[in-house]
Amino acid sequence: MKIAIVNDMPLAVEALRRTLAFEPDHQVVWVAGNGAEAVQHCAEETPDLILMDLIMPVMDGVEATRRIMAQTPCAIVIVTVDRNQNMHRVFEAMGHGALDVVDTPALGAGDPREAAAPLLRKILNIGWLIGQQRNAAPRPLASAPCVTPQRPGLVAIGSSAGGPAALEVLLKSLPRDFPAAIVLVQHVDQVFAAGMAEWLSGASGLPVRLAREGETPQPGQVLLAGTNHHIRLLKNGQLAYTAEPVNEIYRPSIDVFFESVARFWTGDAVGVLLTGMGRDGAQGLKTMRQQHFLTIAQDQYSSAVYGMPKAAAAIDAAGEIRSLERIGPRLMEVFSK
Repeated sequence: MKIAIVNDMPLAVEALRRTLAFEPDHQVVWVAGNGAEAVQHCAEETPDLILMDLIMPVMDGVEATRRIMAQTPCAIVIVTVDRNQNMHRVFEAMGHGALDVVDTPALGAGDPREAAAPLLRKILNIGWLIGQQRNAAPRPLASAPCVTPQRPGLVAIGSSAGGPAALEVLLKSLPRDFPAAIVLVQHVDQVFAAGMAEWLSGASGLPVRLAREGETPQPGQVLLAGTNHHIRLLKNGQLAYTAEPVNEIYRPSIDVFFESVARFWTGDAVGVLLTGMGRDGAQGLKTMRQQHFLTIAQDQYSSAVYGMPKAAAAIDAAGEIRSLERIGPRLMEVFSK
């Protein structure tokens, strides 16, 4: 994979070079010391992946991500040395289309291969994403739900690149007394999930927290998948985290959650697939539609990255295709009846 590094700290650049050297197939094509240089280099030679720092002179990583995704889009992973202090910047960058975030590998701290593993694992997954391949065999369509007591309404939302900003807009459009439960599945590493829930709470005005093992979604709650395991609904309506399927490259997988909703949720439900790279969620959304749930995909114009919603539209998984601003009012219309 052709990889670019954007970082103004020589030690960080060296740490990233040493990390990439563990995989001979990775090639560093250029290095930029600030965001402005990155935008220029990317226009001249667009790499497969950019490892983007956040805090830099001249132009920071958030603005650089915004410009690159608008002009010469490619996969971007945010690399930061202090995620806690930079959490709001992380989600701003992801709102502009960055795919993921990871800590800067530490030089001289223990086993260097172990320190390199988290970043190399993300790069491997992104290689699959940008190739739009799946190493998991298609799962069978869910069977019709069994007859159990009727549950309240549920909104199942999946998002990836560009998702934090899209989720902020969508949640802001809903009142605090929205009458259905909401469960969010966003592609984000578990070390950032709690920060994302806190950020979404402050940005949207709705209380957002991590989903807990064994709880049942309830009206007035916005629950975010909070681990690197998949989240799914069980037959009794409770949420559970599971490592299966282990070969699913998207973690947590939107498909896994949508398909469990289609199989086990016995109340009204709406599946919503927002901006993101790849095709996670498309098949799950189709499964929900086949079980006669309303399904909505974000339109191309309002998507930061028109990958997952496009894949859903291509297989006729979306009953409705709407701009981001129109999804919230449509949910209010559905659940206010």
